[in-house]
Amino acid sequence: MGAVTTSRDRWRAAFERSNRREADFDTMSGLPLAPVYGPDDGEFPGEWPYTRGPYASMYRSKLWTMRMFAGFGTAPDTNRRFRELLAAGGDGLSTAFDLPTLMGRDSDDPQSLGEVGKCGVAIDTLADMEDLYRDIDLSKVTTSMTINSPAAILLAMYVTVGERGGAFRRDLGGTLQNDILKEYQAQKEFIFPPRPSMRIVADTMRFCTAEMPRWHPISVSGYHIREAGSTAAQELAFTLANGFAYVEAGTAAGLAVDDFAPRLSFFFNAHIDFFEEIAKYRAARHIWARWMRDRYGARAERSLQLRFHAQTAGVSLTAQQPEVNVVRTAIEALAGVLGGTQSLHTNSMDEVLALPTENAARLALRTQQVVAYETRVANVADPLGGSWFVEELTDEMERQAEVVFAHLDRLGDGSLLEGVFRAIESGWFQSEIAESAYELERKVNDGRHLVVGVNVATQGGDEVPEILRIGPEVEETQLKRLARVKADRDDAAVDLALARVRSVAAEPDLNLVPSFLEAVSTQATVGEIVGALADVFGRHREHPVI
Repeated sequence: MGAVTTSRDRWRAAFERSNRREADFDTMSGLPLAPVYGPDDGEFPGEWPYTRGPYASMYRSKLWTMRMFAGFGTAPDTNRRFRELLAAGGDGLSTAFDLPTLMGRDSDDPQSLGEVGKCGVAIDTLADMEDLYRDIDLSKVTTSMTINSPAAILLAMYVTVGERGGAFRRDLGGTLQNDILKEYQAQKEFIFPPRPSMRIVADTMRFCTAEMPRWHPISVSGYHIREAGSTAAQELAFTLANGFAYVEAGTAAGLAVDDFAPRLSFFFNAHIDFFEEIAKYRAARHIWARWMRDRYGARAERSLQLRFHAQTAGVSLTAQQPEVNVVRTAIEALAGVLGGTQSLHTNSMDEVLALPTENAARLALRTQQVVAYETRVANVADPLGGSWFVEELTDEMERQAEVVFAHLDRLGDGSLLEGVFRAIESGWFQSEIAESAYELERKVNDGRHLVVGVNVATQGGDEVPEILRIGPEVEETQLKRLARVKADRDDAAVDLALARVRSVAAEPDLNLVPSFLEAVSTQATVGEIVGALADVFGRHREHPVI
């Protein structure tokens, strides 16, 4: 008889293939550390069903990407912040857009008044996008763009800027949030009705699958669901349900699941309930692997491996005693790391008051660096695996998520995609989140949930720190810039490109992304392209649920 191969033997072979950090690891006292702990016949990181992590060696091979979220004012303003963060040791860009851009409105739209550049960077035309990434080699950094309804239009701008800078689109790496379903459920930055919006998402998936192998066309976001007031279990269930809906949309668009699923990524909240968050991430990997294999027939390993970005919880920050937010962020970041995140953003202590100052953003990055370099928690893969508490909490998270999936399956007559659509249209997601938010607020108000500086330990520390202020001159500068671009462009070419967008939108089998590439190259604005689409798709109006 041949030798019996144990789980540890298989893991060791995978570990040796993936491990690129040759240094030995030990504690500060010199005690030796094994790469992973657990029984020989147990589950290991990098093995099905990936509860313990998607990769065998985890952070021993490569630390998580320290991707700091930035965006404010005009494109040159944010470009300077990008370059400062890269110089401080950040290794990925994450772009925040202002509210008009997120809503597909130009800076000179009457409804944009007072909002230009306030909560992110203002992007109206390709000229702005060129300024945003000026002097940054897009073939050497990865970029995340947090935008949804107009996401494909901003992707077209990014691709065009990259190509004009000498990068091939196949070499561009990054992530487009492009998660339209959670907009109807939680964040409310929708433009078109759900079904045509999903068509745009599917077109983006098809385009990236064919032409951008390093690009993630969707980052399925639980972050905003949690920020709207959901529980951790709801964040887990609603996010994965949306992920399965995108899988069904991709296959309905003619894509083989293993051709696009490896580039689906996730974006979770790193909240303050330490062990609950770790269990949430572990359950998410287990559920995704099992459903992708058993329900959707995925066979490629990367289709089964859920990979995610985490951001510390904005809603956990307090205006009272804002310096305490540094502590909250550190604990939340540690939960993300112990839960196995692939990239991480740490919030700045002053974000509850305004956009982060440069010093506060640097301190937030330093928080990640302390976790990475000083705590040594990255030296062992899934160090909490096997804990009775963590394993039971992981299993309970999964049980609660399965109840939600079963409800949506019934609602959609066997289709998660249709079930999600119907749950959005009936207001089910929205009411579930609202009820959870209300219940938490009741707990805070009556003292059952303690928040330092709010309803306990309230003495002192209320001095308001210096904050970043976006003055009216930002809007004035952006409006002048937009007027110059419009005056200098070829209006006939713009009109022709917008007509092309309308004609393609009217043909469901045609891919919209090439028409966006053509339109942005004429300096057509985000608002003009969105308007052309709205001529065909209409605009969504939410009906309140009582």
